[in-house]
Amino acid sequence: MWNNTRLLNLLAAVMSGVAILIVVKLATVAVLNSPRFPVRSVRLSGELAPISPDLLTDAFTGRMMGNFFSADLATVREWVEAVPWVRRASVRRAWPDRLEVKVEAQHALARWADGDLVNTYGELFTADSAADLPRFAGPPGTERDVAERYRRFCDLLAPLHLQPVEVKLTQRFAWELRLQDGLLLELGRDGGKEGADDRLARFVRVYPETLARYGRKFEYVDLRYPNGFALRVPDTPHFLKGTEGAPTAPEGMTRPAGAAKPGGAARDDHSASLARGTRPA
Repeated sequence: MWNNTRLLNLLAAVMSGVAILIVVKLATVAVLNSPRFPVRSVRLSGELAPISPDLLTDAFTGRMMGNFFSADLATVREWVEAVPWVRRASVRRAWPDRLEVKVEAQHALARWADGDLVNTYGELFTADSAADLPRFAGPPGTERDVAERYRRFCDLLAPLHLQPVEVKLTQRFAWELRLQDGLLLELGRDGGKEGADDRLARFVRVYPETLARYGRKFEYVDLRYPNGFALRVPDTPHFLKGTEGAPTAPEGMTRPAGAAKPGGAARDDHSASLARGTRPA
């Protein structure tokens, strides 16, 4: 073996390569641990308006970041994203001694039933807010669905200049909607020939010739009829019936008495009462 020149040269090359790798590793460790490359500043940019500057400063206070090369950017990002009203952050190094953090702020769309806030992406987050926000509720995991449906309800109600203040998706996945004047709309479930959006659109079409013509406040409208709706006046158990054509009672119910004739508006005589039986789905 020791007389084999080629083998000796190969062994020497391997040992030299290992030595070089060891030197490089030691040099890297020395650089990473060197106090000569400290992070001297953190620059914040992006949407900072709703975020407390003090809380952003506190995110770095008393925490060891390492030097410019050893700073764990993922950890720094987690510190920033834990600050209230921060939705997302990105972190990068800027030579020679700075970290640059770009922040995306949360924008509250509504309050969720348990007290958290819902952002414009339909995501829950925890923060304090004194803003007058609509209220959402629904089964766990439906926050995005409720937020999307809220926008569609707003668009449908825009011609009437009405605004939803509460949107609820029940455990049976039926939609309920409360307007700023206190009126509760029962929209029912999606599926079949007509969904919740269709029922609300029908209500918007007939509103000028029905509810808008009465100088009183209504508290509840049941829109789960195929071509009409039942409504209730405060302090009375009676219902009026508004339609687009001949009313058809849902399965399991009789047709409400005193329904309006095809093409007509509801009678204001309190004689139309909701029939007893199974409620519409």
